[in-house]
Amino acid sequence: MVLKINKEYSGFKLLRQEEVKDINSTALIFEHVKSGARLFKLQNDDDNKVFSIGFRTPPENSMGIPHIIEHSVLCGSRKFPVKDPFVELMKGSLNTFLNAMTFPDKTMYPVASKNEKDFFNLMDVYLDSVLYPDLHNTPEILMQEGWHYELNDPNGEIEYKGVVYNEMQGAFSYPEAIISRKVEESLFPDTPYYFESGGDPNVIPQLTQEQFSAFHKKYYHPSNSYIFLYGNEDIEKELKFIDENYLKDFDRINVDSSIPSQKPFTKMNEMEIKYPIAQDEDDKDKTFFGLNFVTGEAVDRELYYAMDILSYILIGTPASPLKKALIDAGLGKDVYGEFVNSIKQPTFSVVVKNSNIDQKERFKKVFYDTLQSLVKDGIDKKLIEASINIYEFKLREADFEGLPKGLLYGIRCMDSWLYDGDPVMHLKYDETFKKIREGAKNRYFEDLIEKYFINNTHASLITLIPQKGLLEEKTAKTKEKLKNYKASLSKDEINALVANTQNLKKRQSTPETKEDIEKIPLLKLEDINKQAEVIPSEIKKINNTEVLFQDIFTNGIVYLNILFNTKGVKQQDLMYIPLLADVLTKVSTKNLTYEELSKQININTGGIRFEVEVFEEKGKPDAYLPKLTLKSRALTGSIPELIDLIDEIVNSSKFDDKKRLREIIRENRSQFEMILFDAGHSVAAKRLMSFYSITGRYVEELTGISYYKFLSNLEKNFDSMADSIVEGLKKVSKSIFNLNNVLVSVTSSKEDYPKAEEGLKEFLDTLNSEQLSYYEYSFDFPVKSEGLLTQGNVQYAAMGYNFIKLGYSYSGKMKVLKKILASDFLWNRIRVLGGAYGCMANMDNSGNVCLVSYRDPNLKETLDVYRDTANYLAAFNVSEREMTKYIIGTVSDLDYPLTPAMKGERATAYYLKKTTQEDVQKERDEVLSTTPQDISSFKDLLNDVMKQNYICVLGNEEKIKKNSNIFDRLTKVFE
Repeated sequence: MVLKINKEYSGFKLLRQEEVKDINSTALIFEHVKSGARLFKLQNDDDNKVFSIGFRTPPENSMGIPHIIEHSVLCGSRKFPVKDPFVELMKGSLNTFLNAMTFPDKTMYPVASKNEKDFFNLMDVYLDSVLYPDLHNTPEILMQEGWHYELNDPNGEIEYKGVVYNEMQGAFSYPEAIISRKVEESLFPDTPYYFESGGDPNVIPQLTQEQFSAFHKKYYHPSNSYIFLYGNEDIEKELKFIDENYLKDFDRINVDSSIPSQKPFTKMNEMEIKYPIAQDEDDKDKTFFGLNFVTGEAVDRELYYAMDILSYILIGTPASPLKKALIDAGLGKDVYGEFVNSIKQPTFSVVVKNSNIDQKERFKKVFYDTLQSLVKDGIDKKLIEASINIYEFKLREADFEGLPKGLLYGIRCMDSWLYDGDPVMHLKYDETFKKIREGAKNRYFEDLIEKYFINNTHASLITLIPQKGLLEEKTAKTKEKLKNYKASLSKDEINALVANTQNLKKRQSTPETKEDIEKIPLLKLEDINKQAEVIPSEIKKINNTEVLFQDIFTNGIVYLNILFNTKGVKQQDLMYIPLLADVLTKVSTKNLTYEELSKQININTGGIRFEVEVFEEKGKPDAYLPKLTLKSRALTGSIPELIDLIDEIVNSSKFDDKKRLREIIRENRSQFEMILFDAGHSVAAKRLMSFYSITGRYVEELTGISYYKFLSNLEKNFDSMADSIVEGLKKVSKSIFNLNNVLVSVTSSKEDYPKAEEGLKEFLDTLNSEQLSYYEYSFDFPVKSEGLLTQGNVQYAAMGYNFIKLGYSYSGKMKVLKKILASDFLWNRIRVLGGAYGCMANMDNSGNVCLVSYRDPNLKETLDVYRDTANYLAAFNVSEREMTKYIIGTVSDLDYPLTPAMKGERATAYYLKKTTQEDVQKERDEVLSTTPQDISSFKDLLNDVMKQNYICVLGNEEKIKKNSNIFDRLTKVFE
């Protein structure tokens, strides 16, 4: 297919065409002549097609309008007048990606699918949603997705409710998020970046319907749009569809969405912010410092990558000199940072965590002194080489953990396109990296440090200070404000509020009409592949060691995983297994300091890491295989170096550097705290399983709150425990790294396997092979329900049990049940009616059931919804079309595209769980044959599971204490 420059295709004029060899694509840049819409296509042979439409949406205040509109356009439109087309697509399309995203200056609506018919259906719904949404005429949409006054009874208390309101309450719950969200406010006071595009919960309730509607009318026009396409679809067919169905009806207008640049500061801006800790929490070592710098423009193609690499050099590795200097100075217990290049003027930030207010000036001094010495003496050349190598490896590998490549390229192109730059700019990285490598031979990175950090006054210092009782104070203020507001209302106005609340709930609870539902396009079951994907895997042997080999095209990369059985570790030493995983690759070895080791890993490989894994045998809830897995990747030509490094780490790591151990323990405790706030639902679900399952208890001890408490204790009592920590690591390492414990998995092409085998033979010969004793672990289960207390504003509520323990057996039809619960029952009751940001259902073939909410303002009400699941199923009766939708949505989950690394791991899991290809196919057959009667038949199972009353809620201390009668135990997460 050859298109001609300046020729029109379905109203689109082709402005430019060029090959982008770096990502094996042809770039085609169009403009829609009538509407002014911009369109960029990356044409290639990837069948995972991507469409995205984005708009430049600079916020004008912190009411969160861009974010609330992102939610709201997907709540009904001209052609698709149902209340939630997004959920209908989630239920019943073959999408490989379906979401929407709010950035500080743009809003994007991407979808992806491998099925052509499905791809055009998704495009149709998304285009109609953004250009013709119902939000202008339906005030309940803003009430539901943004905020509203909730009053169920004239004599009751008014509350703020709304999905985005609660989402942002959660987002502002923890110090790392607060300091991160304040960076742009501190650096760009005269631009839209000063405002919080996601919405500040204190300001969101000021938003009116008129402001909300006006923002959409102003910015959501094709003349302000950026349309991105990727993949192997026929471009002329795509252009014709977009023009004929949408763009031909719009005339070009002038949309003023320009984003001004911030004038540089003449001196650093300093900000102090308070964040809440509990009344009885110690405020020592709880202060955060963040130094932030504006670093050029996003349209500077070289700086875009160079500053990211410099960020990695300075703070991203164990060998990073700035991180090391700040930790060595005893300024804090963890140091992290980031380079943000997805805004007009990119920023670099470094944060010291768990410090004290009297360290502020010293923090600045150590920061600048360290950078001055790097400029004067030069950065270690090996560290520079290592950082460039690992960055380039990841770019070439393009492993986005299953996310479509096109999605990431679409987001990356916006980093220049949105600011009137060339959309291809940041996709052509080969040339850029050549320049950076060439420059690095001289003083390239030292000059960047001097220009953008040492001599740059366009900077800010944010100090985040803990304050006891601040959350209670804010909660009381909000209650008082709402109480005063209610007191100011007349009786009629109060009745009107009650009526509004009831009208919203009525709308939310009213089923869609058959006519409206059927307007959402749907595939047929015949469009679906009936056969489950086969991952090629064969069992080979190296002497007596089993090797699973997956013959998959990997573009010259070998994925090598070595799984060590950990059953040789005594029960009292179990928590040293995850500590060992945390420590390996970060401590020195016999021949390499930990800094040298880090550099060698990044120069020669795509990464080496250790992970605690547990594989539960299907159908046997308490039969599990615990593993410590070494995961690595390298180019085929670097296998000898990879094997040497694995040998060095496994056989020669030194655990007696106590200063280094303390640093690693502190860093890992700090990282766990971020997980607690960001992924509280998974923490709660894991803890829940530990109340009734041996497997669940093992997993929680090694990766959950129990392990966090273990780390906290080690840190607190390090001086008295240091010797036992060293001994514990040595003992556990010896019990694990034994030839009798080994299973190997190699994923590569057939041609590359012999090189991997040769290296593996050498490594396996180095392992100790003496016979080991293996242990069975016994746990007690003292509680059935627990409240985990934090200073967060929202809850993560989990409830469940194991149905196999109750005498039920697994069926693939449960996959459909899970889809129905997550996208219908729980979605409507927990998110739509309850105002939580999210809700999930999980059921696995080991028998575990878990229902869990995310950023949820409720607690008891959510648990009551879970208990009502059986009643919902008893009444479940849908049309054949609806059932087809749920089945298609389930198949979409089953067929989530896997990268080569993920395929290797899936094959390994099947092997260890004793899952055959016949089992996989049987599960798919059961999914495809599911009927409404099958779904309804699970009512007794869900009823019996919920009757067990196993509960775990992570959340707001005050809220949990008010409901303390629900729990056997209340546990403070932070001491």
